[in-house]
Amino acid sequence: MLHTRKAVAAVIGLVAALSLTACTGDDNASDSTAATPTASAEKAGGTGDADQAGQSADTGTGGSDQGADTSTGDNGDGKVDICRTDALEVAAEDNTTDKTEGVVTVSFKNGGGSDCSISGFAGVDLKTSQGDTLSVDRNGEKPVSEILKDGEAAAFNITFPYNNSGGSGVQVTNIVVTPPNETKSVTLKWPAGTLPVGEGGGSVKLEINPVGKVSDSPGPNG
Repeated sequence: MLHTRKAVAAVIGLVAALSLTACTGDDNASDSTAATPTASAEKAGGTGDADQAGQSADTGTGGSDQGADTSTGDNGDGKVDICRTDALEVAAEDNTTDKTEGVVTVSFKNGGGSDCSISGFAGVDLKTSQGDTLSVDRNGEKPVSEILKDGEAAAFNITFPYNNSGGSGVQVTNIVVTPPNETKSVTLKWPAGTLPVGEGGGSVKLEINPVGKVSDSPGPNG
């Protein structure tokens, strides 16, 4: 009987020990679970740093875009930019030498401080005292690309029939000129005489040639 009681007590003691071990395991599990939010918070903090790094990268990209934006003049790859209207001194003068064909010369002087390229036909409209716009044809000459240094000039001629009719003819008041490959125009006063009235009261033949470099253009110090 005594041995039986001892056996029961031993079994009870074993069960208690096992229960204690199980509780200790649960506590450890609870501690592990409690530690998980801390790890998540640390991970969240890392994500925030990554976002900040992404913002810095975006800012850097924006700076790169701004740096790629080039202004007029040398476009950065060694090529010379076209001659811009704002950098040109535009003038018109009467160069008529006979009584059959009139000539008005329009010049573009480079005053931009750096080299520029000019090539092709200028845009030209002639305005009359009656408010009309006269069309001007291009002749068949082939344009040649020219480089204008600061102070150098290019020019083209407007040719028109000289008014030998004895009548008042057509009075041109202004020339609206757009340099080749540009969109901004300049309005100049017409420096020459009147145009004859065309057959049947229509327009007379007007022509321009391509822009060409003026050989005696002054240099930067001239």
